Amino acid sequence: MQRRDFLSSAIALAAASTLPAARAAEITGGQPWEPGTASLPALPPVRQGGLAFFNQHEFQTAEAIAERLIPTDALSIGGKDAGCATFIDRQLAGDYGKGATLYRLGRFVKGTFEQGTQSALTPAERWRKGLVAIDVDSQAQFGKPFVQLQGEQQDQVLTRFEKNAVQVGAEFDDGAKEIFEQVLANMREGFLSDPLYGGNKGMASWKMLGFPGARYDFRDVIAKKGQKLNIIPTSLIDNTL
Repeated sequence: MQRRDFLSSAIALAAASTLPAARAAEITGGQPWEPGTASLPALPPVRQGGLAFFNQHEFQTAEAIAERLIPTDALSIGGKDAGCATFIDRQLAGDYGKGATLYRLGRFVKGTFEQGTQSALTPAERWRKGLVAIDVDSQAQFGKPFVQLQGEQQDQVLTRFEKNAVQVGAEFDDGAKEIFEQVLANMREGFLSDPLYGGNKGMASWKMLGFPGARYDFRDVIAKKGQKLNIIPTSLIDNTL
């Protein structure tokens, strides 16, 4: 017997002896699918209420920042109503906040712009220390914490961080700008994410952009080139927060 034949017969014998018998169904004339329907896998229940990482003041500050970075307008609800702070709260409580996928052993040396932030801080630490720094600057500029400022004053504080015009601790590799970029990136993620994760309430950003979301199939519209489709987006959960 040739070696290849021997290996093939051995594999077939092992599979036949270990796998249970299965009945295959034959489907013809296309998949058993209709537009607008989907059979989704079982998902864990969506967390309702409560804070996973932020304390109440931090959460309110994050909400205020969300509304300044993604303001409500004629096109969509803003970052606060979309639940960006809730999304971030949950992310920071998990592996993302702990920096589980980041190199954490040091030594940390400031790199080039292309290398990104070379910081010993995890995202969760950057947020917590960053919110303190934002309040400190708000107090220094206007005598109040960030959440108590008028909208224009809040914009001024955030602009100072964006322009790296605020003195912060040496643990921030890129200074105040590092705080602003962390906050802005996570606000964008919360606004555009699937509602399963706490943000993008009512799929508001998807509806604004015309993004179909977690749609099962596009065969009913694939031939409609150049036409306005008006697809209702689909989330990984049946109802949003």
